Amino acid sequence: MVYLFSNLKFYILPTNNKLKIFNDPIYGFITIPNSLVFDLIQHKYFQRLRRVSQMGLSYLVYPGAHHTRFHHALGSMHLMQKAINVLRFKGVEISEDEENGLLIAILLHDIGHGPFSHAMEHSIVNNISHEEISLRFMQELNTEFNGNLTLAISIFRGEYPRKFMCQLISSQLDMDRADYLKRDSFYTGVAEGNINSERLITMLNVVNDRLVVEEKGIYSVEKFLVARSFMYWQVYLHKTGVVAEQLLMRILKRAKELVQQKIELNCSKSLFYFLNSEINADSFNTKTLEIFAKLDDYDIVSAMKDWQYHEDFVLSNLCEMIINRDLLKIKLKNKPIKTSELIAHSNLLMDKYAISKTEADYFVFKGEITNLAYQNKNQHINILLKSGKIKDIVKASDQLNLKALSKPVTKYYMCYPKNKM
Repeated sequence: MVYLFSNLKFYILPTNNKLKIFNDPIYGFITIPNSLVFDLIQHKYFQRLRRVSQMGLSYLVYPGAHHTRFHHALGSMHLMQKAINVLRFKGVEISEDEENGLLIAILLHDIGHGPFSHAMEHSIVNNISHEEISLRFMQELNTEFNGNLTLAISIFRGEYPRKFMCQLISSQLDMDRADYLKRDSFYTGVAEGNINSERLITMLNVVNDRLVVEEKGIYSVEKFLVARSFMYWQVYLHKTGVVAEQLLMRILKRAKELVQQKIELNCSKSLFYFLNSEINADSFNTKTLEIFAKLDDYDIVSAMKDWQYHEDFVLSNLCEMIINRDLLKIKLKNKPIKTSELIAHSNLLMDKYAISKTEADYFVFKGEITNLAYQNKNQHINILLKSGKIKDIVKASDQLNLKALSKPVTKYYMCYPKNKM
């Protein structure tokens, strides 16, 4: 608002002050390009991301990892602005509408994440990914904003005819990955993940409507892929983070069972709705979307703080483990876990606490984790050589370890209680 004084009279004039800036610890000042983007950021759907952690329960391993999806979305948009400027400078035509579409698509690409990010995709909703929920949010916002998100939705879905734009949103070298690797590295303190996103973006170009990296940027791409592999093993697939996420999924599974048995559980109305309903892709309607938009990390944490005192043995112990960070023991192996090992731990638990096999399975279980830094079958990172030829990064690089990074590495884990529980 602007205040004017005239002859001792007081006037208030409305202003369209929407050219805001955000101060980001990674990139410095992030500018909001126009009023449409500003209004989307101000919307309650997007503001919810302030209450959804970017790295789930990784803060139990790295105490600094408390940044949110809100941070990441703004950072990704900032990098997209840089990428658009670089490509325009190199003669790639991008209209104002296409620029808006790209910025909105990357800004909203993670808006469908539930509490604690990926852990929720396998517990409170079934067979519907966060990408699909993001799309539903975008369609709802498109109606609210009079069709101004139509182009962004087309790019997000990979349907827009100019394929390089879809690659900027979702590919092996997109603005999403360029931000989260650098951001997660910063907040966890794991320096090995600190990629040079500025250099990578400066080396981007477009040939035959496909995104390419100029040959002199090849070392930056190699560093990017090695950093990604390292971040997965040391951060995203850290064994303590894995067991914490598994416990959270089991807490919600148990809570759902108890609610459906008409056992009373204290929790928010939004969380209760999902515990009391079987939600899948078909039943995820507009009403469900509105309730999902009210759900965030705080609902889950406050529920666990209450449930740790519940009379149900399984639920109370699982909640107490996460709240007090007294987690299950986890063992990683290169070979599949033998069933006999699980049975031994399960029998000990059943005898000690007089619980059933079904209840013991919440505390004793096995699984596997896979790390694939570069998937060279469906999508490629293409290098534009000085001769004009285009080669896949694995073939263009003289680094032997890139071939290794394009092969999946699987490790197997087993979780079971420590001596005390």
